[in-house]
Amino acid sequence: MDSQMKISLKTKRKRPMDICLYGLIYLCAAFTVFLLAVIILYVFAKGFRQVNWSFLTSVTSVLQGTVGIAGNIVNTVMIIVLTMLIATPVGVGAAIYLNEYAKPGKLVNLIEFATETLSGIPSIIFGLFGMMFFGQTLGLGYSILTGSLTLILMVLPLITRNTQEALKTVPESYRQGAFGLGAGKWHTIRTVLLPSAMPGIITGMILAIGRIVGESAALLFTAGSAKTLPNTLSQLFPKVFQSGGSLTVQLYLAATSEGDFETAFGIAVVLLILVFVINFGTKRLASKLEVTRID
Repeated sequence: MDSQMKISLKTKRKRPMDICLYGLIYLCAAFTVFLLAVIILYVFAKGFRQVNWSFLTSVTSVLQGTVGIAGNIVNTVMIIVLTMLIATPVGVGAAIYLNEYAKPGKLVNLIEFATETLSGIPSIIFGLFGMMFFGQTLGLGYSILTGSLTLILMVLPLITRNTQEALKTVPESYRQGAFGLGAGKWHTIRTVLLPSAMPGIITGMILAIGRIVGESAALLFTAGSAKTLPNTLSQLFPKVFQSGGSLTVQLYLAATSEGDFETAFGIAVVLLILVFVINFGTKRLASKLEVTRID
């Protein structure tokens, strides 16, 4: 009987349909990797020569004859930090409430529908709203703070939905085991659920950072396009309330208004490196947090 079962399992594994499906899956995966490699190689081939120390540490100046993006790098990092500092706790907190505290019903369905609708709104509409509300109504004008507040509205649904899905993947036995040991609701969430859901939460954060780095339309309407560089650290905080163009905004202006495609591809190389560094650093942090929680 056992030998017959082994033979039948063997014949099932060798079915042509299974082989075709496996081959199709591997082909799709290989095509995805190939597409990413082609884009990276093309961008690096076009813009790698433009990237040098002067390009990274100076600003564009007609009088001094320099072409640089140091101001844009600082602006981009500031926008990322400001946006994530506010959006991450709000998004994770909203997901915890919806998944762990709120009772299923019309309110929860309404909130989930609102987050899904927000994630599908074109970025240009967010930019228009941010310019009118944060820039004019609140009097913040064209500033990094205005751009960050606008981007918070854009990435908040992404973080919330990813955190929700990550919390749903945590086995129910983890909750029951913690409650059985006498742990409270918040203690269980803080010490059991969040560490277990950390990979999914980090994925949501990485996707949010990717959208922040790649956004140009909304920031062009809200943060402006200034590329000045603070001379001292004391000037860094006031810069939040001043106009500041990100790397993507400068890339857009260089390729369209100025027709300088060499600089545009150089900025693209820097953007790719920045995204890789942020993703690698965030994943390393997530793995360390998981190890710390387990210990």
